[in-house]
Formats: sequence, C-alpha cells, structure tokens
Amino acid sequence: MLDHHEISEDEKDNERVINAWKFGIDGGVEICAGGMAYLAAKALSDENEDLSSVAVVSALGDRQDQGGRKSFTGKNFEIANTAKKLGITVTNVPVYSTKAVAQFTMALLLEMCHHVGNHNNAVQSGDWTKSIDFSFWNTPLIELSGKRMGIIGFGKIGQETAKIAQAFGLNILAYNRSKNMELVSDTCKYAELDELLKSSDIISLHCPLSESTQGMINKDTISKMKDGVMIINTSRGGLINENDLKESLNSGKVAKAAVDVVSIEPIKADNPLLKAKNCIITPHIAWAPKESRSRLMQMAAENLDAYLKDSPINVVNL
Repeated sequence: MLDHHEISEDEKDNERVINAWKFGIDGGVEICAGGMAYLAAKALSDENEDLSSVAVVSALGDRQDQGGRKSFTGKNFEIANTAKKLGITVTNVPVYSTKAVAQFTMALLLEMCHHVGNHNNAVQSGDWTKSIDFSFWNTPLIELSGKRMGIIGFGKIGQETAKIAQAFGLNILAYNRSKNMELVSDTCKYAELDELLKSSDIISLHCPLSESTQGMINKDTISKMKDGVMIINTSRGGLINENDLKESLNSGKVAKAAVDVVSIEPIKADNPLLKAKNCIITPHIAWAPKESRSRLMQMAAENLDAYLKDSPINVVNL
C-alpha cells in the first residue's frame, strides 16, 4: 500500500513513487494500491516491466488527477483499458468525499460573505478594543438568502452543495449534460450554461476536467456573468483560465473568488491568482477531513478484500 501522492513539480519526487510501484512489481506482488493512478500507470506502462505477477491495482480516488491526465478513475479509462488488456483488474473508490467537498464549498462561500478570519485577526490586533461602537466591520457583509447560485456540474457533489445552499435561502440554477427532473423544485431548476452565467450571483464549479471543460471559465464566459459575481472552484484547477480570472478580479468584474484547486499543484510562485484581488486560495483540502480519509482507506481495503474473495467491486475496467 502506497501513501496518497499528488502530482509534483519535482520530477525526482514523482520518480520516487514510480520506482516504488516498480519495486512492488519486481518483487512479485499481486496487489498494488496507491493514490495517484497516473504515476502508477507510468510504471505499469513500461514495456520493459514484467507484469505477469500483478493481478489488481486499487486507485485511491474517484476522479481525474489535477493535471487533467487520465487517471484510473476519470471518465476516460484509457489507462484502465490498457490494464484490462494485460489482465489486471483496476478498482476505484467512489463518493468518499461528497459531503466534505460540499461542506467546504459552503465554507468558502461564507468566508467570502463574512470574512470571519479577517475580523478575528482585527479583534486579536485590538481593533475592537479601540472601537467607539459596540460593533465594527472591515469589509461589506453579504446575506445569501434570495440570491441565485449557479452550479456547473450537477452530479453527487453538485447536488449535495445545492441541498446545503437551499437551506441558506439560495435559489439554484444547475447546468449538467443529463437532467434528473426529480430534483427540480421551486428553488432548484436546470438551466443552459449561458442562462446560468448571466443570472447567477454565485457560480460554483463541480464538473470534471475534460477537453470540453478545460478553461471554461475565461474572459469570454466571465463577460457574460453579472458584474460582482462570486466564483468558487472545488473541482479541478484546469476549469479556470487563471490569468483571465485574475484580470477580472482586479478589474472588479468578478467581486470575489475562492479556489481550493489550481492548474498546477502545489501552486507555483508565478500563479496569476496569487496576484489577484479578493481571491481566497486553499491547498486542495476540500476532500481531506479525517472522516473522508478514513472512509477512503476503508473502501480501498474493501475493494482489495472483495477481489481476494473473487467478488471484485468498484471495477472500472470490466
């Protein structure tokens, strides 16, 4: 079992993980489990490797990696299909972090509305002690009730986010390739992308990264949005053209943005969003509460146990 490992800018670090996979293969293991299937695939795709001993690969995740590379678990199963040709079963871990990511999405939204961290720091610095009144605020505060939230990608995480958002009084516009009309209500309806962009006060991204969604938030789509829109991304950094978002934040077209993901992770020092006004950036932690990580490891272990009992589950390359 390898620890969860994200794609790194440090090629030596990536090579360490690839070599660890190869060590397991060379050692005759039958089961490989690890975090970033892309790196495992590089080891498994080496034509010089003898893969005859490998029976199953269990990927710790349920989506593409943040670079948009095909993982064992995205919509494109090219690597998994290659493994299938080699007689290797590939499993994933679905929906282990749905509630955590939805919760974090709302945490980012509430921070943009109330700037809790900023006001706590002001109090700790003595600003409230010096205040001539019983209350003060450093930034405008925003009430959510009655506003419209556009959710791009209305799968499990998008739906869970909508459920919480509606409890705050938000009206939901959802954009998705397929529609489940049972989810439509007085406060939640489907919309075409252009309508969502034009009508939403808040836009939250929950769609996968693909060729069709790469850079979908850009100067052209932003130009269709309301002045003062707020944007949240807890999905994949590549969905946003980061330079275009920076320019829109600095001009005021976009009032605020909050992102838990960026195009290259860990974030590079020259990422445009580091120079953007009113932009919250967190280090890809929406998925990571202890409960989610425990669930992830438990489900991965269950995948392997089921395979050993000749009843594999969560197989992505049938």
